[in-house]
Amino acid sequence: MSESPSGPDPSAAAEASVRAEARAAEAVATRRRWITLAEVLAVVAVLISGLTLWNSWSERSDSKAVKTAEAERASARAATLVLIVADRGERALSLKPAAAEQSVQSQTITFPTPLGAAPAQTTGEPRIEAGWFEGALKKAREAAGLPDNSRGDEQLPVVIRTRFLVDGEPHDDVALYDIGYTISGRLLAGHNVKLRGLSLVSRLNDVDAQTKLDARWKRLLPSR
Repeated sequence: MSESPSGPDPSAAAEASVRAEARAAEAVATRRRWITLAEVLAVVAVLISGLTLWNSWSERSDSKAVKTAEAERASARAATLVLIVADRGERALSLKPAAAEQSVQSQTITFPTPLGAAPAQTTGEPRIEAGWFEGALKKAREAAGLPDNSRGDEQLPVVIRTRFLVDGEPHDDVALYDIGYTISGRLLAGHNVKLRGLSLVSRLNDVDAQTKLDARWKRLLPSR
């Protein structure tokens, strides 16, 4: 009697099943690793794109801020008046703004209260004339016991209020200036006042401009 063929080996089948499951698990793990790597690369790409956009925005913002600051400084400079002497004569000083884009419309020159000289006004032709204050200045110097002849450039403080235009826009400036002058002669023969120049002392608030002007006058020409 012949023997019947033997059936499948259970141990071999189990081992094959284990190997199949291992391969399947490894394949799943590989797919997961690829998915995770793809997600990381996608996040990195998003971050790089975001950083690029932020950097571009930051550069535009910085450039805009710089241009705005420069424009504000230019506007502030244009609105800041500094008067200089355009033409110097012994009896008159012709004035003009230091900035070419400024155009003086009118001025009021105010003198120290103790001097007793009335304010002088100009329209369209900024200037200072010795005749506006010469007589009062001679009397003040005589009362203070000052010498007949200057030992150098003397100083007469004044407040100059100026209305001027920049690109058609009106602006106002109030500032304390010193008029440089010399005086020579004798009391009986008469004194001669010659104008030398103009220098900016400080900018003022219109409210206390006269007070500061009188204080500077007192320092420059003390009473006897």
